[in-house]
Amino acid sequence: MVVISKRVLKQFIEKYPKSAESMLRWYFLCKESDWSCFADIKETFPATDAVGNDLYVFDIGGNKYRIIARILFSARTVFLRFIGTHAEYDKVKLSNL
Repeated sequence: MVVISKRVLKQFIEKYPKSAESMLRWYFLCKESDWSCFADIKETFPATDAVGNDLYVFDIGGNKYRIIARILFSARTVFLRFIGTHAEYDKVKLSNL
């Protein structure tokens, strides 16, 4: 899969250095994957939820962090829409993504 954008991920890691290992693990697993449907994502990341409008929520680092991504399977592309702590995620309105 193509992950857009790694720059946003790097900025988050700079702000939360303790997230680096789990965030980079997520990134590289995504890049190595070739998902064609939600079931494929669940095989790689079992704690992922589909929330509609091609958006998927990933629990990262033992549920300390969250990533919301729009995934277009036909284009093999993962668009990062939100990266944050669990507390920051609780304030996100999915309709704004």
